[in-house]
Amino acid sequence: MEIRGKVHEIGDVQQVTDTFKKRDLIVQYAENPQFVEYIRFEATQDRTALFDSLSVGDEVEVSFNLRGRPWTNKDGVTSYFNSLVAWRVAKVTAEPVQAGQPGGAPPQAATPPTVDISADDGKDDDLPF
Repeated sequence: MEIRGKVHEIGDVQQVTDTFKKRDLIVQYAENPQFVEYIRFEATQDRTALFDSLSVGDEVEVSFNLRGRPWTNKDGVTSYFNSLVAWRVAKVTAEPVQAGQPGGAPPQAATPPTVDISADDGKDDDLPF
């Protein structure tokens, strides 16, 4: 799975046990700009270095796996947890595109002269409204 967004926060590497470490990345995801989502991705072990070259504000594309697992507490109650495990992060760079080329801005048309339509020159206009 992949998602594009803006880096909001980069966590420190957490050494959970002697043999396990992880790191979080929070990405602003705005599929609908009125309702921005903050998505937490994690990287484990040697993949914690994936986030080293990132800075807050970078536009990124995160490739990740969705993982889920159960956990049963001492009373026998089972809960389920989901994780978004990042395996690749790429900065998104906007390549400059020349006007008039596919994907570029359309060429600018000449600006028409300004006409003052509020001036009353004494003539009746024939518009019905």
